[in-house]
Amino acid sequence: MKFSNGCWLQKEDCACFSPAQIYFTKIEKDRVTLCAPTNKINHRGDTLGGVNLTIQISAPYPEVLRIQTYHHMGLKERMPQFELAAPQNGNLAAEETEKQIIVKSGELRIEIEKESGAFVFWRGAEKITGSGWRDLAYMKTNWRGSAYDKGPEDAYMREQLSISVGELVYGLGERFSAFVKNGQSVDIWNEDGGTSTEQSYKNIPFYLSNKGYGVFVNHPEKVSFEVATEMVTKVEFSVPGENLDYFLINGPTMKEVLMRYTDITGKPALPAPWTFGLWLSTSFTTNYDEKTVNSFVDGMIERGIPLSVFHFDCFWMKDFHWCDFTWDERVFPDPEGMLKRLKEKGLKICVWINSYVGQESPLFEEGVKGGYFLKRANGDVWQWDMWQPGLAIVDFTNPAACEWYGKKLEALLDMGVDCFKTDFGERIPTDCVYYDGSDPVKMHNYYTYMYNKTVHDVIAKKKGEKEAILFARSATAGGQKFPVHWGGDCWSDYESMEESLRGGLSLTSSGFGFWSHDIGGFESTSTSDVYKRWCAFGLLSTHSRLHGSTSYRVPWAYDEEAVDVVRYFAKLKARLMPYLYRNAIETAKTGVPMMRSMVLEFTEDRNCAYLASQYMLGDSLLVAPIFNEDGIAEYYLPEGRWTSLLSGDVKEGGRWYKEKHGYLSIPLYVREGSIVAMGARDDNAVYDYADGTTFRVYALADGCEAQTTVYDTENREAVKAAVTHCGSRYEIQVSGGTEVKVALMHAGMPKTVSCAYEMDGDHAVIAVPKEGNVTVEF
Repeated sequence: MKFSNGCWLQKEDCACFSPAQIYFTKIEKDRVTLCAPTNKINHRGDTLGGVNLTIQISAPYPEVLRIQTYHHMGLKERMPQFELAAPQNGNLAAEETEKQIIVKSGELRIEIEKESGAFVFWRGAEKITGSGWRDLAYMKTNWRGSAYDKGPEDAYMREQLSISVGELVYGLGERFSAFVKNGQSVDIWNEDGGTSTEQSYKNIPFYLSNKGYGVFVNHPEKVSFEVATEMVTKVEFSVPGENLDYFLINGPTMKEVLMRYTDITGKPALPAPWTFGLWLSTSFTTNYDEKTVNSFVDGMIERGIPLSVFHFDCFWMKDFHWCDFTWDERVFPDPEGMLKRLKEKGLKICVWINSYVGQESPLFEEGVKGGYFLKRANGDVWQWDMWQPGLAIVDFTNPAACEWYGKKLEALLDMGVDCFKTDFGERIPTDCVYYDGSDPVKMHNYYTYMYNKTVHDVIAKKKGEKEAILFARSATAGGQKFPVHWGGDCWSDYESMEESLRGGLSLTSSGFGFWSHDIGGFESTSTSDVYKRWCAFGLLSTHSRLHGSTSYRVPWAYDEEAVDVVRYFAKLKARLMPYLYRNAIETAKTGVPMMRSMVLEFTEDRNCAYLASQYMLGDSLLVAPIFNEDGIAEYYLPEGRWTSLLSGDVKEGGRWYKEKHGYLSIPLYVREGSIVAMGARDDNAVYDYADGTTFRVYALADGCEAQTTVYDTENREAVKAAVTHCGSRYEIQVSGGTEVKVALMHAGMPKTVSCAYEMDGDHAVIAVPKEGNVTVEF
């Protein structure tokens, strides 16, 4: 929200009250409290009225400072609030001098000038951002010159933090606009707007700077960001009301900021290995029954395409009955038998749900009688006719409603369903009443957290934490704890394919570790060309789902070459599972996303700053999807030697490349000094990753060592490998596994090897003996 009229004036009828000085200071063990009058106090008479701000500074976590500013502190605390990690004592150090108050948390500190009330944030000797004249402010709109005849309805709190030359801002959730947020106005307000507008399904009040710090605005309600817009050297954020609460999070790297941010808001849960395989959907409005479903599944099997999950979309339930969680008996007379038959083919089952109940659903009457739905102020059930006629919305602030909803899901899990696609959750009204009295404005974004948590907890209760998985569309801060999230409704063209990637990288820059999208696009039907290119991209994302709106997404519906493409990349992903699952485990531990932007991995490389058409998949693989019908790939390789995983071509980094690719090819490069663990099987995402593993060693520089670990499907270390390059010698150490091999890629013909080996082109492939120590001389 913009309040200013240029540098010096405010908008008409808008007043700004900003700290003019620090008048009193109170330093306690874990908090510093400042009294900040918004007018200079020249004599005692100046203390008799006017606007004061109370500022509290704490250090609830290492390398984090929390700034809470209040105008009136006596307002009732309104729910909900984000679920944050418990604060830790002992991080804060504070001192007061004649001119300053200094508050520290590790290397991060804030210096407050008493005379002006200005803030400066420092990391050691480096200034990272600051808040000066009229930046932190209590704003009043519809102002008529008096503070005494106005209520809180026209009140806002805002902060403006400086950004320096070359500083770029990322994050703020899944945004399909430009990847770099400088120059954008962003409202944190969940909406169902597709992937081609400024609206977003997943709004996160957190931004990440390439200077290695982040800002989390601790407000579930609408937060308005002006990123180098209203003031072009500042990031402004404002919230309605009488207080503002934000955390400034130190890195010093961008990755470390995400680690600390997810320490506060929660780490992404680790998805089970089977979730990384290919998901196939019935699509949305298509016609399907068990015969049709089997034709899809058997068609994939007959064509040698590994399939992990089959998904039933909306019409597994009877039309007008969403949601009643009951199979449409006209189409599925034997649902339990059908699910059993599908699972005998090695599949997991996902079904579509949402948190709405249409008036025709048998559950509607149950929900009304039980008081399980959102209500209007007069006590009526809140209903409207969008999506489903007479739709009501489940109230997850009511424990009885959560139990009721959960029992419906448990019945499906008992029947053979494994997971749920938790669709919708964005169009949540603000003119409603919640069971626990929650503020409906604060609940608008937060509703999705309660919805997805309820479903996630039901699966965890029935199947265990390791098996709890969603396919969710909406989210707010903390939603990363309930993966996986997908990108929502996109069109079926190259522009939508690219904007989907942009949105995904924006989301993973906001604390989300795993992400997916509708391969081939959702709305309409893509050309076979777009479909094949999107399949390569989709099967090199963390999670991969074929899904559409009005048409099926099985590859033979496009052409036979599409079958080859899906089979090729599905098998490739299966072989990459030892590498992918290790990266997934590290994401769950650290919060660093598995699918990450180039700037997150190569922050100092200026070519990566705006680059959102390619990405890193884990720590070693670079993927550059192709977004045109000519098959032309344009991509950038950072400094170093890069090797194509598919062709073996070696390229020097620090430059751009442009080349033509067939459908069975994509720029997929391994960074130098990497060990990529490849599995021995390509027919399933779940197998013994330690049996027959091949450790591919790429461009390991002289004097360097590379290490990696392969985990089993129960998240236990199964094989460890380390390779050291010293002059003409490679020292290889491997522990664990069976029939493990190490491939020294492009190393040439060795002179001596202390065990059996073979040559594959110029790759020396060493069969590591059980003792696991090998010396190779070149």
